[in-house]
Amino acid sequence: MMTPITHTLSIILPCLNEAESLKILLPALRHHQPEAEIIVVDDGSSDDSVAVAHAAQVTVIRHAYRMGNGAAIKTGARAATGDILVFMDADGQHQPQDVARLLALLMDSGHDMVVGARDRASQASLGRSLANGFYNRLASSMVGHSIADLTSGFRAVKAQRFREFMSLLPNSFSYPTTITMAFFRAGYSVAYVEIKAPKRIGKSHINPLKDGIRFLIIIFKIGTLYSPLKIFGPLSLSFFILGLSYYGYTFSTDGRFTNMGALLFITAILIFLIGLVSEQITQLLYKKDEK
Repeated sequence: MMTPITHTLSIILPCLNEAESLKILLPALRHHQPEAEIIVVDDGSSDDSVAVAHAAQVTVIRHAYRMGNGAAIKTGARAATGDILVFMDADGQHQPQDVARLLALLMDSGHDMVVGARDRASQASLGRSLANGFYNRLASSMVGHSIADLTSGFRAVKAQRFREFMSLLPNSFSYPTTITMAFFRAGYSVAYVEIKAPKRIGKSHINPLKDGIRFLIIIFKIGTLYSPLKIFGPLSLSFFILGLSYYGYTFSTDGRFTNMGALLFITAILIFLIGLVSEQITQLLYKKDEK
């Protein structure tokens, strides 16, 4: 008779001034997952978040100053003892009863990571909904798989798999994007469970202008992280076609090959070579992190 395999669970909550939410969230988490290790990583809060977490008798790790959501995630992952990690926001948008749904799919179907994908009604605003939809479609086209929610911070993942890519994760809010793309790049299985995310408790820490610009940069980082040639290849081809068209025009009108035509062709070649070198560096980077 085979001995059943048991798994230990660690729930990690990055926190920045979420005292009011933690008063509700932590007791609910303890009720739904009584055996889990719960870790609150305080990222330099100025309210009573630490006191609330201590009162709930969970593990508390404090950053001396604000380092970022991604940095808090990495701190929690390093300290966690469970072989399954669940990451949740501490602002009340992720419901404790949904943890069991993510874990069920992770265990029963043999996936390496399961992500809670917010439904349409759970998007904070129309602008955020449109932006997230764009990110999802862009990433899906790159990996060849449907990505339901690229930026969701609610996910269950096998600890060993997650730690393979910790050196790639940024310290900012964009860690979900990076870890999702890294898993697809490595050939690990990712699944999605639709969730309803209630309105957050307290004030959002996202600045629409500042973080909007940052997320535009993330679009390019997605491509260079997953497969640089998927970004540089079409760009190089565009310059080549532009150069060829310009050459055809100048040859038909003036009977000559101009400096601008040469510049466009050279630009196309340089962009392609940059993409090729980036592709090799990316492969080496993933090979290093898989050891």
